[in-house]
This record gives sequence, C-alpha cells and structure tokens, in this order.
Amino acid sequence: MCVGFNDWDNEVWTNQHHLMARLARAGNRVLFVESLGLRRPQLGSGRDLRRIGRRLRRGLAGPRARDGVAVLSPLVLPLHSNAVVNRCNGVLLRAQVRRAVRGLRMSRPILWAYVPQAESLLTVLDPELVVYHCVDDIGAQKGIDAASFAAAEERFARRADLVLASAPPLAERMRRLSGSVVYAPNVADTGRFAQALEPGPIDTGLAALAEPRIVFVGAITATKLDFELLRGVAGAHRDWTIALVGPIGLGEPATDISALEAEPNIRLLGPRSQGELTAVLRGAAAGLIPYLRNRLTASIFPMKVYEYLAAGLPVVASPLPSLERVSEVTIADGVSETTAALERLLAEDSAARRRARSDAAQGHSWDARLSEIDEAVSRCLT
Repeated sequence: MCVGFNDWDNEVWTNQHHLMARLARAGNRVLFVESLGLRRPQLGSGRDLRRIGRRLRRGLAGPRARDGVAVLSPLVLPLHSNAVVNRCNGVLLRAQVRRAVRGLRMSRPILWAYVPQAESLLTVLDPELVVYHCVDDIGAQKGIDAASFAAAEERFARRADLVLASAPPLAERMRRLSGSVVYAPNVADTGRFAQALEPGPIDTGLAALAEPRIVFVGAITATKLDFELLRGVAGAHRDWTIALVGPIGLGEPATDISALEAEPNIRLLGPRSQGELTAVLRGAAAGLIPYLRNRLTASIFPMKVYEYLAAGLPVVASPLPSLERVSEVTIADGVSETTAALERLLAEDSAARRRARSDAAQGHSWDARLSEIDEAVSRCLT
C-alpha cells in the first residue's frame, strides 16, 4: 500500500507512478493513496479549484482501477499545521483506507510511503514492513508547513524498516534518522527512450520549430526553473529554439511565464504524456536542466537525466549536487557557461556519441532499480 504525494493522473509521472505501476505489473496488489493535500490550496487558482472538485467526486466513489493499480482519492483537509484538523484528517484517512484494504482483501501489507503523514496508518494496517521513500525535500516546497512536515518525517523515518533516498543530500539527512538507508537515484524507462535513436515520428509541435532545438521536459514552475538563465541563453543564440515541454505552474499555480513568452525563440509546447516523450526527444538537439539553486533543487535528482541520456542527447545542467557524479552530464553555471557548453556539445555531437550515451544509460533502468530495491526489501523481511 503506497501513500504518494501526487495524484495518479498527474500531468507529469514521477518515481511513485513508475515504481507502483511496475510493481503491479509484476503481480503485486497495489493500493495507491493519492496526495494528502500537503500544500495549502490557492482558492483563486482554477487548477486548484478543479482539483478540489475532482477529489470530492473521486473520494466519494471509492478506489478506482488505473494502470493495474487501485487508486484511492482520500478526503482530507489541506490544513496540516492545525492540530485539530490533523486529528480529524487522521480519523478520516484511517476509515477510508480501512475500507479500501478490506475490499481488496489485503492483510498486513507493505506500507510504502512517499510522505511521512502515512504514520497515521500504522495502527490500521499493522504492516509487515514500512518503507519511507524520500525523493524530494517536500518541506521546502511553497505552501507546505515546513515545521510540521519535518517533525512527521523524523518520527516516520525512525520508525521505517527501510528508507530509500533519491539524492545524496536526502540520503545524508536520512542517515541521521535511520540505520537502514539505501541511496536509490531516479532512473528512466531507458529502453523506451533509446527508441529516439531510431527513425520515427517527431512530435508535431516540436517539428514545426526551427533547429537546433534545445529541449527541457518537465513542470514549468518559478521555484525550480531558472527563467533568467533561459532568457539569457535564448538571447545569446536567436538561431536556437528553446522548447519547454510540460505543464505550467504544476504545484505552483501563481507561476508567471510572461517573461518566457516574451522571448521569440522560447516556445512553451504544453504537457506530453509519458508515451509521447520519445517523439519529443527524437527531434531534440540537446537536453537542458536549467534549475535554480535553492533548498528544494539541492535535494533533487531529476528523472529527466536518464531519459535525455537514453535518447542519446547531450545534456547540460545547472550545478545540482545530485549530478556531480553523473559523468555524461555537462555542468554549467550561468548564462555564459551554459551557452558555451551547448555550443561545444552541439558542434561535437554525432550518431556515435549519441549511441554511446544511450548505451551508458541502460544500466539506469527501472528493471535495474527494482532489482536493487527488491534485494533491500528482502533483507528487511528475513
């Protein structure tokens, strides 16, 4: 039973979606509990209001089947800094989960949590094993009550039988709380993305843009993306197209993209499904990870790293601690370094270099990661 921090139908699939869908395909019964609403909603945001309405409809309907997974939309109040509301949320969540678990005939399941608020389910589930999968510094995100989140995380990490951490700073922090921590950086569906090396269709929206096309794939938010860096690179090379592929303001509805839209060679193409991304990367000249450096990004290992590399793309990224050991990624700080790195990589690129990058990325697949996690879980169960 997994407690996630996103909804299952999220516009961008993350670690939790990929891992739970694959565990379900491997023959496991998986109950996925969607986001508990840790971020206070913005009532002036159409996105948040639509999500609230959708949550109410789905929560009243009970678990639904998606991608082989039973998905539960919990009815809880997104006010986690209030002790009274927290107690009420605990009662509501336990009742909904108890009913879903009985319906699925699950007995003493593994509790796999991406958020520490899953601690309220320990007494209901009597889990055989407790896994805390730490893939982000969630407490650093806007709208999250950092103090209450940190307190819950400390309690839950100490209770967990196994802690998985996706970035070195997260692993370091978790090792202060647990003696059973496994560093498990994000990986990719490398086989799927390697198909970008073969002839095939190019995303229609991307194909209409001038080459060379520098691509970023992911959520477009002001907290993560360095808008000034993007504008600087675009200004330095008007002959390049910088294509941003992903939802705007996901988790941060107030994101203002007007500065990006003002640049003639920055194009926002909107979101694409996971299955459509191969066609996007097939038409790209390079992959870009233009992140700001802040507390949130200091603990991120972007999933797009091995997606880009499996597709054979040269990759330029901002200086993120998690990427220091990824030799295939070129680290660049600021507009001039990023521009120079892209110039060099574009000039040096070849079919042979693309194949070498893709081959090197194949060891960072979901199959390989699942095997490592399975070994860690098995050790805890014996």
